[in-house]
Amino acid sequence: MPVILGLETSCDETSASVLSGSGDAVTLESLVILSQDVHRVFGGVVPELASRAHLTSIVPVAERAMADASVSLGDIECVAVTSGPGLVGALLVGVSFGKAIAHGTGAALVGVHHMEGHLFATSLEHPDAVPPFTALLVSGGHTLLIDVEQWGSYRMLGATRDDAAGEAFDKVAKLLGLPYPGGRPIERLAGEASEEEARRFRFTKPMLRGDQQLGDADYFDVSFSGLKTAVLHAVRGSDNLERDARGIARGFQDAIIGTLVEKTARAAAAFSRRRIVLGGGVACNRALAVAMQHRVAADGVAVYAPKPRLATDNAAMIARAGLFHFERGVRDSLSLNAYASMPIPGMANP
Repeated sequence: MPVILGLETSCDETSASVLSGSGDAVTLESLVILSQDVHRVFGGVVPELASRAHLTSIVPVAERAMADASVSLGDIECVAVTSGPGLVGALLVGVSFGKAIAHGTGAALVGVHHMEGHLFATSLEHPDAVPPFTALLVSGGHTLLIDVEQWGSYRMLGATRDDAAGEAFDKVAKLLGLPYPGGRPIERLAGEASEEEARRFRFTKPMLRGDQQLGDADYFDVSFSGLKTAVLHAVRGSDNLERDARGIARGFQDAIIGTLVEKTARAAAAFSRRRIVLGGGVACNRALAVAMQHRVAADGVAVYAPKPRLATDNAAMIARAGLFHFERGVRDSLSLNAYASMPIPGMANP
């Protein structure tokens, strides 16, 4: 069975993983993730700092992943590396390192689309999270609603028209004086809100109307800029933000989750999917998973969400997607490059 070394350096996590197996019968031998805490000081990722941190971390992280899996470079048959989208400088560190390993050992090289990796991530924990399914990918940089007919065959249904869901969490967290990244702090603060506090701050669920119909341009798309503005006005209008922060956080989270849940339920119903798979950093938000399960339970639809380790940017998902392409004969040359943006392979419009 192939042994795959996965490498992920698209943003501010340096990650390496070893995976073995074939098809959907895979074993995650190891996964190492090193997060760059320096960006908390700036309230967001600084690309130059991210690139430099990857340079100093990629070798020891990869060595640790191989040691944990009890394999050596000579055992690696394929190096799967994120080639986009992401921060180009950060991506180039992983791509260059992956090419060096492939050149030095003769292993195959496969470039992987970061968001396709997120489609595969949940199946590493939940064997039933395999196609066909409806996927909601929610992260700091992307919010995508995708129909997954089979691995490698995808249909784009909807996306954000402005900010990604994770970005909205980060910006609202900053308004409330919470640390970066903002997803977990907002979830914790929202969980502390009483029902009375929650009722005081109810925001309109963005781009969600009862008269929308399948075929409308906004039936699956989302938008969060207006919700952020509403939160901004609530913050500025508060005479005691320390008192009101819990209610504002709850109102914001309820609105954004309400929209994501309803749009995803629409997609599952439109294509008669019995599985919904969540992916990306926001997918580990417990309130999102619970709301999604509650919304579709009566329809007999199962919801699969990854644990935080596989929801964040990680090399295990890159190795898994790389294995899929490797088994289908995909091989990249040493001219493989890194791209800030790129289409997901196998993606078609509805």
